[in-house]
Amino acid sequence: METVKNRGLAKKFGVAGLLALAGIALTGCEVAPPSSMSKLLDMGFPDPVTPEAHSMYNFWVWVWLAAWIIGIIMWAIFIYAIFAWNGKRREKKGYGEFPKQLQYNVPLELGLTIVPIIIVMVLFFYTVQAQTKVVALDKNPEVTVDVTAYQWNWKFGYAQVGSSLSPTGSDYDGQDVERQKLADESKFDDESIPNANPIHGHSMSDQSFLRYNLIETVGTTEEIPVLVLPTETPVEFRLASGDVSHSFWVPEFLFKRDAYVHPEINQQQRSFQIEQIEKPGAYVGRCAEMCGTYHAMMNFEIRAVTPDQFREYMRFRNENPEASNADALEAIGEAPYATSTRPFNSDRTGTRDGNNAVQNV
Repeated sequence: METVKNRGLAKKFGVAGLLALAGIALTGCEVAPPSSMSKLLDMGFPDPVTPEAHSMYNFWVWVWLAAWIIGIIMWAIFIYAIFAWNGKRREKKGYGEFPKQLQYNVPLELGLTIVPIIIVMVLFFYTVQAQTKVVALDKNPEVTVDVTAYQWNWKFGYAQVGSSLSPTGSDYDGQDVERQKLADESKFDDESIPNANPIHGHSMSDQSFLRYNLIETVGTTEEIPVLVLPTETPVEFRLASGDVSHSFWVPEFLFKRDAYVHPEINQQQRSFQIEQIEKPGAYVGRCAEMCGTYHAMMNFEIRAVTPDQFREYMRFRNENPEASNADALEAIGEAPYATSTRPFNSDRTGTRDGNNAVQNV
């Protein structure tokens, strides 16, 4: 009779383990979870706007579902044990002081060892699967943007634009050759000066790792930089920092990447790609790496426009090099300044008391 009870208990644990594994297996689904479940389980995740973001969002929600399934199973087992095997109940049934010990129940012990290992392995597999999709550099970008972070703002430059979006009608190479040459010349100091080239054989003023372009948008204390990008187009971002470590983060991308000085020397991948931005809009961007006094105000905006608008924007910037980014935005019918960073601004002059909220929002 006792053997039958033990087998019944082992079966219950086996069924619980199978349910847990089934929940974990759901984490690999590329299919979006039901919207009602997403809103409940996404824990405040922004709505994704890129295919890579959708992959991470789905993975996040399914993992939470799996976690809830496992949690409910474990809570049910705990509660069952509390009420089924408590001392008073055992005393009423005439059992001894101590319950039957299960440390030599080999099937049970194997199950309690193997099931968690399988859960971790499945989670690891799908984590790597989602991560590989997000960081893959195989999306054939039509637009390549050089991003330079510095205390406490951003510079964006258009390095390459495909012919379908180019202001010239052919593949556009936006490198500023003269400025890039000057940056390359800063790599080494003359050996005759004291303590020449102290940083791995490079000058302390080396800026050769930075990228300079003909069409650039530079943020200022008074103006938050707006990076204009086309929708439905693969885009590559190439990141670097001009001083300390920063981090490029767009919440709707569900992804951030740190920007470093000398990324290659520091064995950091400066590039990441997105398959497309799915819909037009204004998406706030922030520095997600504590970088100094005005870190909280180091905002930018990605303005996603239609490919036709982007083509006109690039044409305007190319033909009017002295015009501002705000002028170019107005020329394509867009708001000239950032709209998504409110209620925060980048004005340091009026925020030294710590109040950086915009009034009359």
